[in-house]
Amino acid sequence: MLIDVHAHLLTEGMLNRHEFWGPFMKVQGLTVGHFSLGTKQPAKAATDAEAQANILARMSHASRRKLMAERGVDKLVMSTPSHCFMYWAGDFANEYARICNDELSAFCRADPDHFDFWCHANLADPQNATREIERAVTQLGAKGVCVGGANFNGLEAHDERLFPVWEKLTQLDVPIMVHGFNQSIYWGEKHTDDKFETTSIVGDCVDETLFFWYLICGGALDVFPTLKTYITHAGGMAVFQLGRLSELNRAMAPDSRNKRPLLEYMQNFYFDLDVHAPGLRRGVAEVVGADRLLYGTNFGGAYDHGDLTEGLGLSTHDRERIRSGNAIELLKLSVPASANRVLTP
Repeated sequence: MLIDVHAHLLTEGMLNRHEFWGPFMKVQGLTVGHFSLGTKQPAKAATDAEAQANILARMSHASRRKLMAERGVDKLVMSTPSHCFMYWAGDFANEYARICNDELSAFCRADPDHFDFWCHANLADPQNATREIERAVTQLGAKGVCVGGANFNGLEAHDERLFPVWEKLTQLDVPIMVHGFNQSIYWGEKHTDDKFETTSIVGDCVDETLFFWYLICGGALDVFPTLKTYITHAGGMAVFQLGRLSELNRAMAPDSRNKRPLLEYMQNFYFDLDVHAPGLRRGVAEVVGADRLLYGTNFGGAYDHGDLTEGLGLSTHDRERIRSGNAIELLKLSVPASANRVLTP
């Protein structure tokens, strides 16, 4: 069985919700405020209406199931696209979180055998975020919350003002998914200064690494020792620089508040194999271990590398844990009783 826990969803109800922030699907691409994704790419539609129709056609149940069948994926766990997190959008950010969760939930209820979702919450407003996470999990069926990395409109992930959010997640026993986002979205008209789409292409991985670093250094995992976090894109740069982070956590970061050595917090984290070479995936699997790896690909996004667990020298048991078993346990997913899964050695 194969469960892909990194997929994004846009529905018609998630578009055109605010006169400025949108989000809009336009000829120049997904547009949020002044920002448009990939503005230097050739236009893929003649009109905004055609651009919106094209993206919604790709996001339909039928279209998703077709691509899932082609790639051998049995279930997707979807989230709000990171460009639409809206942490920077004031009161609309709370409204948009509710909209996203209602839309994600309705989409998944129409075909629960194939689809589940990570809820969205406005972490720039921790009190509202806490209430919305509880609603999404207890009333709408969310399996966890997707957050945007290093900061939420300036509120950084180490800040104790976020502790009520982490407390609610531990009470509900649901994990965090971390996915970086384009910091240039809230630069206003200066977003064009983001040369080469750097705050997305490089910045996502930086955000994800900073979340790992901040959550540990800020002491959150000492206060909430059962809090679980999945960091996509193989952890940004955290796994690849794990030795450096571990050695320098004490030697060069005396203001860090973690009570234990950094490596002892690895049991609180999950990663995936979403890197672009088998050699790198082998390294991630060796460092992290199969019990802490999920299968996530940005399903239907910019690239497809085939089976991420293939050619890594993994046992059948370890491959099945990564492909489905760990996700089933962490997210408490419902799967057909006949599903072939390996959950114990």
